[in-house]
Amino acid sequence: MSPSPYTGDVAVGGPADVRELPGLTISKVAVSEMANNAYLLRCTATGEGLLVDAAAEPDTLRDLIGGTPLRTVVTTHGHWDHHRALPDVVRDTGAETVAHPADAAELPVPVQRPVGHGDAVRVGEQILEVVHLRGHTPGSIALVWRGPADAGVHVFTGDSLFPGGVGNTQQDLARFTSLLDDVEERLFAALPDDAWVYPGHGSDTTIGTERPHLAEWRERGW
Repeated sequence: MSPSPYTGDVAVGGPADVRELPGLTISKVAVSEMANNAYLLRCTATGEGLLVDAAAEPDTLRDLIGGTPLRTVVTTHGHWDHHRALPDVVRDTGAETVAHPADAAELPVPVQRPVGHGDAVRVGEQILEVVHLRGHTPGSIALVWRGPADAGVHVFTGDSLFPGGVGNTQQDLARFTSLLDDVEERLFAALPDDAWVYPGHGSDTTIGTERPHLAEWRERGW
């Protein structure tokens, strides 16, 4: 029996949804009362792994990681619900911690590798581009993987971009404008419509699905 096609629809307590791409396997799981998404990225050539957001439920994340040699944990931003399991995961795996320095003080463990806009993070032979998106938090980042032609572009946006809008900026117009400006310039202007978006909570989307609504988001102010 062939595996079910990837949808990105996961539920807390349910199984991971797994996407097999040329060069990279993406496994998505939902954890905690906040229904945070955590993503395990595994290079198919080397078997090495990278975790995006060790959000909560260390046992669930241990099961997700399994026997994958986890080299790196990237925290997309400093909010508490995205890094509660980080100390346990780092202790268990020895993985290097990666985050933007502007949010580093909010994390429960030291950031061993601070990254900024345009930096690269590797998972085995695969390269992820760091995109700094200022507004939800000062140090929020996304990760962009530009796979081979038959794999497409995939972006892990944390809480900066969701289906239906950008992340919460607490009704602060300056923060909202900063975030939407960055999202427009650094994601929508740089990525194709079929780029797949993996957010920090909830269902996935694509750049093309959200692109027609940018003006609407700016007009409504959130």
